[in-house]
Amino acid sequence: MTSTPFDRRAFIGRTALVGLGVTLAGSVGTLFRTGPASAAPAGTVGYGPLVPDPAGLLALPAGFSYTVVSRSGETTLDGGAAFPSDPDANGVFATAAGTALVTNHEVGGDEPFGVPVVDGLTYDPGARGGTTTTTIGPDGTRREQYVSVAGTVNNCAGGITPWGTWLTCEETEARAGSKGFALDHGYVFEVDPAGPAANIDKSPIPLKFLGRYAHEAVAVDPASSVVYLTEDAGSPNGLFYRWTPPQGFVGGPGAFHALAQSPGGDTAGSLQAMTCFQDGTHVPDLAQAATPGVTYTVQWIDVPDRDAKTTSVRKQFTNDQVTRSRKLEGQWWGDGGAYFVASFARTSDGSVAEHDGQVWFYDPATETVELKTLFGVNPDPSVDTGNYDGPDNITVSPHGGLILAEDGDGISHLIGVTESGEPFSVARNELNDSEFCGPAFSADGTTLYANIQSPGITLAIRGPWRPATGSAAGSSTGSLGPRFGS
Repeated sequence: MTSTPFDRRAFIGRTALVGLGVTLAGSVGTLFRTGPASAAPAGTVGYGPLVPDPAGLLALPAGFSYTVVSRSGETTLDGGAAFPSDPDANGVFATAAGTALVTNHEVGGDEPFGVPVVDGLTYDPGARGGTTTTTIGPDGTRREQYVSVAGTVNNCAGGITPWGTWLTCEETEARAGSKGFALDHGYVFEVDPAGPAANIDKSPIPLKFLGRYAHEAVAVDPASSVVYLTEDAGSPNGLFYRWTPPQGFVGGPGAFHALAQSPGGDTAGSLQAMTCFQDGTHVPDLAQAATPGVTYTVQWIDVPDRDAKTTSVRKQFTNDQVTRSRKLEGQWWGDGGAYFVASFARTSDGSVAEHDGQVWFYDPATETVELKTLFGVNPDPSVDTGNYDGPDNITVSPHGGLILAEDGDGISHLIGVTESGEPFSVARNELNDSEFCGPAFSADGTTLYANIQSPGITLAIRGPWRPATGSAAGSSTGSLGPRFGS
């Protein structure tokens, strides 16, 4: 999610967004409602045009509303500190009291509000990133808000586990001794949403068996506990990884922590990098795929030194050994496999071709990756005519299709993608050009949570969610398959 100097352009949609009037209704926190609560007509792609927000924050389709859950520097944590800067990916979990929202904070340096150091929850006191957990009651009100891991760096994305925990990823390769850090960074940590006490002396345990590199996101196969991981890095570009647990491992609450602390836990299981082939020919770069539906067979190659003691993991391979990709970002498990995103590619960054976003699906049953959706280069991302660029975080919608968080140039959107591959606007950031982060639905599918990273606003979006329909005929995007869902 970190910013880059490259322009990111995208798919040009067919329909300009038309502004409509709004009415304002008050609630606990901040609430805006756009028009009467009614779904878009059957057969319409998406939920209809976005309605400008009189508060200048979030445009939504008619019938949808939002509440502000938290604001960095303004909302107060239970311990009295400010809600930290740069909220990024979210994990959303059902609890007996309502909903628990675990939020990454991509704090790496001089951001104004760091994650407070808390005894028993801190990995490295010299680091200011981490996660907070917010509990939300059935009535939508914020109840608790507390630190769930501290002392980490650039907590960017991550992923949920089948046993109901959150894996938070450090997007860094920083070593001990740099920037005041006492420990090496670039690891994955597991956070339990159950409550403050659930993470004491547990969440700060680095899961070193998953490797040390610029982690972005993870997806866990519920059938095997195999973990898939994306890497957001350049010079050279990053890799897609698979971790296979050791024989006899059974995933569940506490299992990763126990494995990490066991003898040999740092190198438990097998960490491998993906290499792709098309008709027997090696594919060096995912960016070369120019047509949705392109499918590559996958093989896996062992990582020589997963802790990168002398050489970054991605630099331990030659280009003819692995398949690289610029900006491997969000990832989510659904339909028996892992959907993952390549945010953009430019020849100037070493990519073999240019695009402004790819959505891939890895199928472990067939050992293949298929390009599901492709965003072409956008000539003008500052004009809101259905142009999108830089998809980043991703979630599978319980209503069908995908939701992507836009992190590109110009206007930022939450982007829906239908099951037939067509994109549409779900929301537009009207405050600034900051990226959207962390889209994730509540367990009952009624609420979509998301963040505007700067100045740091967590939002709950509600409305007449339904399956997003549409045909991909004549579209630049390809079919996403028969359905979505876990």
